Amino acid sequence: MAGIYIHIPFCKQACYYCDFHFSTNLSLKAELIQAISTELEYQKVYLRGEAIETIYFGGGTPSLLTKQELDWIFNSVYKNYSVISQPEITLEANPDDLNQEKIKILREAGINRISLGIQSFDDKVLKFLNRAHNRQDAITCVNQLRESGIENISIDLIHSIPGQNDHLLSLNLGEVIALAPQHISVYSLTIEEKTVFGKWASRGKVKVVDETHSATQFEQVMDTLTDCGYQHYEISNYCLPGFSSKHNSSYWQQKPYLGVGPSAHSFDGETRQYNVNNNHRYLMSLNKGSIPYEKEILTKENKINEYIFTSLRTNRGCDLSYLIRTHDYDLMSINTTYIQSLLDHGFVTLSENVLSLTRRGKLMADKIASDLFATME
Repeated sequence: MAGIYIHIPFCKQACYYCDFHFSTNLSLKAELIQAISTELEYQKVYLRGEAIETIYFGGGTPSLLTKQELDWIFNSVYKNYSVISQPEITLEANPDDLNQEKIKILREAGINRISLGIQSFDDKVLKFLNRAHNRQDAITCVNQLRESGIENISIDLIHSIPGQNDHLLSLNLGEVIALAPQHISVYSLTIEEKTVFGKWASRGKVKVVDETHSATQFEQVMDTLTDCGYQHYEISNYCLPGFSSKHNSSYWQQKPYLGVGPSAHSFDGETRQYNVNNNHRYLMSLNKGSIPYEKEILTKENKINEYIFTSLRTNRGCDLSYLIRTHDYDLMSINTTYIQSLLDHGFVTLSENVLSLTRRGKLMADKIASDLFATME
């Protein structure tokens, strides 16, 4: 089984924290969507005939797509790929883009999962982030999605926002729990250099939340959501039983996927491809009949370290037998002293040859993974 990721590089306005590839100039949107449809045709052999079980529209803001643009993409997918009878098809959306008519268009196109970028239920925070919606827009949108028959709704929230104290975070968590979505993603705000927040931080206009407070808010999120019945199945992701993101889980399980559109990445098990992150260059190249990408051949070290990093972030844990079986790499024997120290200090558990992070360990997930990375000469 495999997945397809479709990057829609357009937004109505720029959120001050976002460093993903997008443009607020929508003049080339229709032409670029046609180019994405063409790339899907050109790339049809990339997945070697694997059945497609997930399709994911990310961005950018995929909820800006018109019915015609969705039709172009889906026609190309179903013409060139073998899609299972009931695929998970996710579309990222902003609350201000959706209404009953637009939701109907999405449903009729085949979208059965919506990832809603709410980020906060506090109007002052939303304005600070430069979001286009308000609290009531978000609540109305979720209710309309549910009324329309969309039975798989994911909500994105952000913690560690400057000025958002623990009480305000608690109120936000209460709002999302009251809406009872099937899935919740909660990310720590990372201030990147080239974003508006990055520029503000360099001038002292905004203060970055320190690591200690960020860890406290991470624990607050973890405890609140798990106490309400959500499974913490990946560091930033929570779901009701049976509603984990199949598409994102495929990344963490090293399943192959094709990424199309500017800045999209692809993975076939042996290599990664990186499409150019420039809309004009992407469009010009597709118009000339070629896909503008760079390819990286993954080394044994790359594959081992990617598995360690992604698996430790999930509740499945890092299967030491898999590393031996697949890569002839005995993580335990190479890191015996360090892993024993992690066990002694309660950062990990080891059961049936699977290494998993504990609640304490999740606070140091990236460090623990990097400390375990293979280094091969």
